[in-house]
Amino acid sequence: MAMWGGRFTEATLAEFREFNDSLSFDYQLALQDITASRAWAAGLLQAGIINQQEAQQLDAGLADLAVAIEADPKLPLQTQEEDIHSWVEAQLTAKLGNVAKKLHTGRSRNDLVATDLRLWTRLNADHVRQSLLAALKALLVFAERAETAVMPGFTHLQRAQPVLVAHWALAYVEMFKRDLGRLDDAVARLDSCPLGCGALAGTGVAMDRHTLAQRLDFAEPAANSLDAVSDRDYVVELSAAATLCMTHLSRLSEDVIFFCSGEAGFFKLGDAISSGSSLMPQKKNPDVFELLRGKTGRVLGHLVAILHVIKGLPLAYNKDMQEDKQGFFDLMSTWQQSLLVLATVLPHLSVNEAQCRLAAELGYSNATDLADYLVAKGIPFRDAHELSGELVLKASAAKVALEALPLAEMQQVCELISDDVFAALTIEAGLAKRNAYGGTSPQRVLAALKERQAWLDSILA
Repeated sequence: MAMWGGRFTEATLAEFREFNDSLSFDYQLALQDITASRAWAAGLLQAGIINQQEAQQLDAGLADLAVAIEADPKLPLQTQEEDIHSWVEAQLTAKLGNVAKKLHTGRSRNDLVATDLRLWTRLNADHVRQSLLAALKALLVFAERAETAVMPGFTHLQRAQPVLVAHWALAYVEMFKRDLGRLDDAVARLDSCPLGCGALAGTGVAMDRHTLAQRLDFAEPAANSLDAVSDRDYVVELSAAATLCMTHLSRLSEDVIFFCSGEAGFFKLGDAISSGSSLMPQKKNPDVFELLRGKTGRVLGHLVAILHVIKGLPLAYNKDMQEDKQGFFDLMSTWQQSLLVLATVLPHLSVNEAQCRLAAELGYSNATDLADYLVAKGIPFRDAHELSGELVLKASAAKVALEALPLAEMQQVCELISDDVFAALTIEAGLAKRNAYGGTSPQRVLAALKERQAWLDSILA
């Protein structure tokens, strides 16, 4: 049933209808449309547009419809209605008759869909939030399990300085912590109710929009009707937040893929989260992390799409905005699923501590510790850096570790070096020196782990 047929004398072209209709995807807003309609019916009663009996009939009919949707979310797809709003009205009309035709008094599909989408977004943002908290918890558990393990840290994908594996995991905790803040900020900004703004100019009935907003658990009614029906900032904000969070997921996945490779061997995938090759029996592939990395591009594409949809739109509502849903629905689902998958697979990821330590000892990663040692002897850092580089060259030529150079050879480069240098060049000594706030010393990492665990516990409480 079209909601706009009176003005037209010819039937809708089938090809246009197929192109125009949105029920195939906006059926997902059914429960939100019903919720908004129940609140609107109560407002119509308060405004004196319908009587108590009519309000009760509408509310009961909508409640029954909600039960039917909960039992079969795809129930609207069994019809040929134009969109979810048409479907709800048609179902009510079939059940209640003329009283159902009063429900749309004073409202438009423009303010209704804007309200439905905000309600849907608020609900699904909470699902994402729970999955993000689960991912944070799993990362903290992983960091706690790997608390004393040492691995090489990298810059330019070259071994740089040793770090604790827990320090690596906590770096992603910081990223996801910021993602949580962005998610919460975006949700806070969508907390205004467009219902009662009509098509663009406001409703023509005496609707108490503040009470209406309260019924739908919004903080306030939208302040400007033109803005309210055409605002999709929250879709863009959450799409951007999702893209950045998925980028963090992708970076983590890239690390894990490399760390699990035969060339690194730092981490080991459990059988439960690995797949094999149809040809090569020896393969154990990190498909789950590759998929997490790959889905980031999909989410990014949805962000770009919604920006392109709204970038040139004049006020107020335009049919282009129908394109705000399919990509956004998929984005929110992909984001939530990806975070939940990460939380699920991290317990099946283990650390090869011996291989990690061996790799941390290679590549002259203690050269900076040697420079720091020379600085402590009174040598300016730039000179100490130069001297340390010379000693790395000597060790490299001899194909030995820096700490394996004889003291006499070290003293040929700098006579201030004494036998206490060997203690300074151990991994433990290097880690212990990185004890400033935010550093990778065991003491600092343990404190950071406790701090972030307390923060997460306060949110989960």
